[in-house]
Amino acid sequence: MIKDITFITVNYAPEDTAIGLYTSQLAEFLVTKGYNVSVITGFPYYPMWKIPENYQDKPRFYSEEINGVKIYRYKFYVPENQNFFHRILHILSFNFGNFFNLRKIKKADLVFCNIPFTTNVVLGLFLKRRLKAKLWTSIKDFEFDAAYESGLLKQNPVSGAFKKLLYKIERYLYVKSDIISSISFKMVDRIKLKAPQTNPVFFPDWVDVDFINPNNYSQHDYISKEKFTVLYSGNIGQKQNWEVYINLAKKLQQFPDIEFILVGEGAYKQELLQVLKDNNLMGFIKYYEPIPYEDLSNLLCSADLHLLFQKSDVIDSVMPSKILGMMSSARPSIITGDLSSEVARHINSSQGWGYYTNDDSDAIYNAVLALKNDKNLQKETGEKARAYMVENFSKNMILNSFIEKINTL
Repeated sequence: MIKDITFITVNYAPEDTAIGLYTSQLAEFLVTKGYNVSVITGFPYYPMWKIPENYQDKPRFYSEEINGVKIYRYKFYVPENQNFFHRILHILSFNFGNFFNLRKIKKADLVFCNIPFTTNVVLGLFLKRRLKAKLWTSIKDFEFDAAYESGLLKQNPVSGAFKKLLYKIERYLYVKSDIISSISFKMVDRIKLKAPQTNPVFFPDWVDVDFINPNNYSQHDYISKEKFTVLYSGNIGQKQNWEVYINLAKKLQQFPDIEFILVGEGAYKQELLQVLKDNNLMGFIKYYEPIPYEDLSNLLCSADLHLLFQKSDVIDSVMPSKILGMMSSARPSIITGDLSSEVARHINSSQGWGYYTNDDSDAIYNAVLALKNDKNLQKETGEKARAYMVENFSKNMILNSFIEKINTL
């Protein structure tokens, strides 16, 4: 019977976005259900890519407890420059330091490893063998695929040989896991192609529909009630198609009753802000730093329309969890990417509104105006989006399914 669970993850609370948020919520949920939970992780740094001041003076190995979860941290290398070389150092530093943290775990029935980083599973294997535990590998991102598909790793003979080696290591780690899961059906299918010996399961991210709730929010200070607000909130990185975003803003800035709000942080932020300045868009597009998680519902529910522009060539490697919050806010969304993607299927199934290719600039422009000019359409599509989230991705339903799964081990 599973009683003691150890997470190995690069992101954890007090990080309150992406993997850090979901892993923290799962771990704390398990504590409320009577499980003993520990976490091996680094110091918080995401999405700012900087260790916050209140952690900078902590010792290199630091332990703390948050909401009943025992946390073992290592102050690993966080690069200012997120190129391939520095990211490798980032990964190696995390795994080197946390190899020593493994010794602090005296008992574990289940080891839960988050990818990225893939190398976390190496740490998980050590702990599995020492404590005779089960190993669950949770794939949030195919980091090797994303590195090649986004251009972070260039295609050449040396890179090709390195790629083969990486994929052999990846396949080996998958096969050695007792359970392997991912957050979309397309990602599950990709695991089967990478490692046919495995039997991966679907374990999606979730949304707290009681927290992100349009029936219980306050208008956020960033957003005007007098204008039709188009919001992007989240990571500002290379996986988003900012060219489409900028071109749409150029077309729409002629309308005085429309505003663009950009909230976030990421490796591409400074470059993007400079591009916006160069295109004289900083008055029309208002940029703000990331907000605390407790303000997220107010921000999302205050907007009239959510945007997410994804690069088509990396769409099957990542299932963006931010769409869960967007749709839970009962506001329509316009998303771009590959029309055969998982996200497209959810948007189309929910009728929570439009999914387009990045080349559909006229259709996207017309869709924004159609929503701006039709309050009933806004309300109807937003309500359909939220209903779909409540039925398919609510927090309690997904987290209880996790317990059902581990009870079969």
